[in-house]
Amino acid sequence: MRRLPRPRKYRRVCDFPQTLAFMPEDRDRSGAAVILTVDEYETIRLIDKEGLSQEQCGDFMRVARTTVQQIYAGARKKLADVLVDGRPLRIEGGDYQLCGGDRSCGYKDCYKQKFNRIYAKPKGEHMMRIAVAYENGEVFQHFGHTKQFQVYDVENGRVMSSETVDAGGSGHGALAGVLSALHVDALICGGIGGGAQAALAAAGIQLYGGVSGSADAAAAALAAGNLSFDPDVRCDHHDHHEEGHSCGDHSCGGHSCV
Repeated sequence: MRRLPRPRKYRRVCDFPQTLAFMPEDRDRSGAAVILTVDEYETIRLIDKEGLSQEQCGDFMRVARTTVQQIYAGARKKLADVLVDGRPLRIEGGDYQLCGGDRSCGYKDCYKQKFNRIYAKPKGEHMMRIAVAYENGEVFQHFGHTKQFQVYDVENGRVMSSETVDAGGSGHGALAGVLSALHVDALICGGIGGGAQAALAAAGIQLYGGVSGSADAAAAALAAGNLSFDPDVRCDHHDHHEEGHSCGDHSCGGHSCV
């Protein structure tokens, strides 16, 4: 009798990391980076930052303590390579699922639980919730620095209501956790990096990047099914913004919503 493969068990992660890459000050940024997976990052956060035991970490991540031991040991070895050899570090990939802040979340002060209560999604077969990276009525062009989202509830192809929500300054990756807690189905934005795109995909949020212009017009266009956007939008220069580059100068946005 042929055995069926065991279903893949994903490790629960509270939030995507706020910072996705670390570069040594005196090294070439193009050097080979150490890749720390998101679930490895989570064991470091829970055990070394939050002070949880390996057993408590396993309960939160929904894996066995022995699995936590293996993940944690691998993560510590990678961090040692970064510190001792001066190598770049990137956080990406892994077998994980973002926590949406539902009742099973183990942290009573989790901001996502509060969002879940306040922004409960109206029930309806054709209900959709769209978030737009927002600034002064326009689609904001650098997702990682988004201060606010304009959130639209759509039904049967029409925008029924909208509300401005403070993004909380979570950083490039963790904004996906905010959007997940808001029960968002789709995000409209300008430029966005590959790590943040992966976080959105992990949260099950459809991305419409490379959009510019009026936020209201972009949401209405998506609701009607005729939003023009760039499916291959990339913004991979986050580490260079302090040197005077702007997202708009690198073709991160620039596509009209209509």
